[in-house]
Amino acid sequence: MRSISRRDLLRSGAAGAAALCLARRPGLSAAFADEKKIPIGLQLYSVREDAARDLAGVLKAVAEMGYHGVEFAGYYGHSAQDIRKMLDDVGLVCCGTHTGMGTILGDALPATIEFNQILGNKYLIVPGLGGEYTSSRAGWERAVREFTEAADRARPEGMLVGFHNHAIEFRPLDDGTLPWDLIFSNTPDDFVQQIDTGNAIHGGVNPVDFIRKYPGQTTTVHLKEHGGAFGEGNVPWEEVFEACETVGGTEWYIVEQEEYDKPPLECVADCIEVLREMGKL
Repeated sequence: MRSISRRDLLRSGAAGAAALCLARRPGLSAAFADEKKIPIGLQLYSVREDAARDLAGVLKAVAEMGYHGVEFAGYYGHSAQDIRKMLDDVGLVCCGTHTGMGTILGDALPATIEFNQILGNKYLIVPGLGGEYTSSRAGWERAVREFTEAADRARPEGMLVGFHNHAIEFRPLDDGTLPWDLIFSNTPDDFVQQIDTGNAIHGGVNPVDFIRKYPGQTTTVHLKEHGGAFGEGNVPWEEVFEACETVGGTEWYIVEQEEYDKPPLECVADCIEVLREMGKL
């Protein structure tokens, strides 16, 4: 009999917490209890200008499109309490926040955890690194140490820390090591690799390879197209979904749209319609 690893325990606990969260939110429990489909969120950076003008209105519109949750990349001047009420009013879940490295370090972490606990969010995702972190191997190694410390401190509070890729993480260092591998080979098993499918392809790699390479760690994934309209570009969607749903440990699919041929809210409405056609809803 295979022994149960710490990763197995972490994943089973996280899955149970996610199911409990869904069961407590209106409009979600029946669909996902019966179909066991991964819920779909929207990264609000996709509609940032609309959200800055009228966050409550955007959340209402997003819920009506069929999204189950939203991931924040800024709070538009609102308190955690106000945002939570907006979410509850329309039946949405907070499925993540993009929060800068500085917010998960040192004395800043407790306040970040408290804010996100009010939102009902357990995923603290650093959206990218720059400067001294990315200029040398020593910088990436520093990031590994800081990510590990933050993950270890957040875990007892029921929070998961993670990292979201752009292209730079797949540019080899002098010894051929990819920064992404340097990070995920040296951080805890519950450190979330938030693969961004479009950014990974832009970086010259197949995102599926990394979902499989670090099983159970693609807890949330960014569904972003590359080279065309959503569903019509270069992302191998069938392979992405198969990997997420078999080995990825994926709890949320999160749409991110950064190219627009129409108003952003119409674009993200188109994205979820494509996912509906793909059988993901």
